[in-house]
Amino acid sequence: MRHPTVKAAVLSAALLAAGALVPLHAQSDGLSAAQAERYQALVTELRCLVCQNQSIADSNAPLAADLREQVRNQILAGRSDTQIHDYVTERYGDFVLYRPPFKPSTWLLWFGPFLLLAAALAVALRFAKRRATPQTPPPVDRERLQRLLEDTRQ
Repeated sequence: MRHPTVKAAVLSAALLAAGALVPLHAQSDGLSAAQAERYQALVTELRCLVCQNQSIADSNAPLAADLREQVRNQILAGRSDTQIHDYVTERYGDFVLYRPPFKPSTWLLWFGPFLLLAAALAVALRFAKRRATPQTPPPVDRERLQRLLEDTRQ
């Protein structure tokens, strides 16, 4: 490997692979292997409230860092995953969960995509039916047509 680009690519790949194997902020903060595994599972299930498209594990937002720290502290305090979920949702609402619970306030989240799909299908079928039925032209008023032709000749 004499070419510096190849060396840099290999080094980058090795560093990325090593980073993927070490849990995010878990091993260095006094968590056991089992706790680190729970930590990773929990922080990937929780949505960053600032970024909204990332989990708190992937986000660099200060709020995400705070949430990661809270999850770590709760694990160290011996709380169960359910208790941690309850704590976070009580504080930030169901939006923080990627999989919100099935209850009346979240029915739209669960059924909304299917309702939109059904509405789109109904509109598409209506347009298809309208195009399929031949349109009959309105009846011709021969007297009016004759008068128009006579007016244009003059």
